[in-house]
Amino acid sequence: MVRRSRSRLLIPLIGTVLATALTACSLGRAESAEDPRPTPGGAAAGLPAPDVPTTVSAGQVALLQKLGADGPLRTLRVEPDGTWKCIDCAGDGVTSAGSLDPEQASRLQQMLVDPRLAKETDEARRYRATCIDSLTSSLLTAAGLVTWQDCPGEERPPAAGEILLLLTQATPAELEG
Repeated sequence: MVRRSRSRLLIPLIGTVLATALTACSLGRAESAEDPRPTPGGAAAGLPAPDVPTTVSAGQVALLQKLGADGPLRTLRVEPDGTWKCIDCAGDGVTSAGSLDPEQASRLQQMLVDPRLAKETDEARRYRATCIDSLTSSLLTAAGLVTWQDCPGEERPPAAGEILLLLTQATPAELEG
């Protein structure tokens, strides 16, 4: 039997420990889409807070907004049946819930299947935030994440903008910062 030196065994051991640690970190950030609640530091650090939705299924939509780097995360989640839950979505610390009227719910469902939405995702546009201290809005749909900022020279993506307009007319969420 050939004996290995301790240094040769140490390298695979360190690799295994690092891989385990990185896996544990990524599992520790597993997000829940059931009850979006802002948590200090999560989104502000560039990572989603544990209870902030990171995926939605067909017919659902989540609006995530943040005013500047230090502002609280505002969340609004709308289900396919039109029921919604808002956590600080007006920036006032209030949690509220309600329902879209049937016409609004139907219109929202039509907007969520608009093929333009897939072309407006951050990935499709290769979006990068560039403004400081502006309202950053992210619309999470089954098509993907669509982000924009309320700052001079930046236009809202048209299909996502229509969804935002409907949501801000029917809920406490705000259109601009």
